[in-house]
Amino acid sequence: MIKWKKIKNKDIPKIEDMLRDIEDNYVNACSRFLSMVSERDNIWMLCGKDNLPCALIIHSRSTLIPVLCGLREIPQLTFLKSIFQKKIHSVQGIKEEVLVVEKELEKIRKYSIDTYNYDLMSLDHLPLESGNNFSNLVLCVPGLKDLDELLPLRKGYEEEEVLPKGSVFSPAAGRAALINFITCGKILAAKLDGSIVGKIIVNAVSFTRYQIGGVYVLPEYRGRGIAKHMVREFITSLINEGKGITLFVKKNNIPARKLYIRLGFKVKGDYRITYY
Repeated sequence: MIKWKKIKNKDIPKIEDMLRDIEDNYVNACSRFLSMVSERDNIWMLCGKDNLPCALIIHSRSTLIPVLCGLREIPQLTFLKSIFQKKIHSVQGIKEEVLVVEKELEKIRKYSIDTYNYDLMSLDHLPLESGNNFSNLVLCVPGLKDLDELLPLRKGYEEEEVLPKGSVFSPAAGRAALINFITCGKILAAKLDGSIVGKIIVNAVSFTRYQIGGVYVLPEYRGRGIAKHMVREFITSLINEGKGITLFVKKNNIPARKLYIRLGFKVKGDYRITYY
């Protein structure tokens, strides 16, 4: 009989083996697994007769991430009741797998839901193009001194790409996120005539891949090729580290989707984020 169980320390090696095998499709899940430090976060695994995991539910920082490995019929996720005693902000992952979890959540209680659908994309080889067509555009790694200038870009990105309907951007949370990216992560800024007009970050790191995100150029500077140059140079530096690249982009963001395709990204599937 197969059943769900909360993982223990002895299960961690086989969870890691599982995630390494499926990393390409589950970069965000791998990243959450590698960065889990809070006792409030947990992983539930579905085990078969051999006691090896065949599916996971990762609970990390008020987010549920299903790793169902293509399963569409699974035992009831009764343990979700205990998880929802805590605050759950979103469920995200491969679209078909998020839908499986959504059905189970409907049995627990009703929530207001805002859903965004994305294309999950990946890139494993260096872009062919290079060079800077701007005499006055400079790409640089920003520092803490640039926080005030970066904050409007963070606000614009979240309002256009992240925040569900009715939500309000939190300057304090936005500033804290930027501080983390600057001090502990990877971030690149585009400066035109000395002013920051664009940014891009790594928002997840798995075993062999980076997930990029937060790509944003101020509206008044769009259409000039700034995003293309910024993204190309950023991913080139990451791939030179020997990493593959993954991202997800809103399906209705046609300019961004065209940009990533031109840069060599391939669509791997549908990604879904559901906010509660």
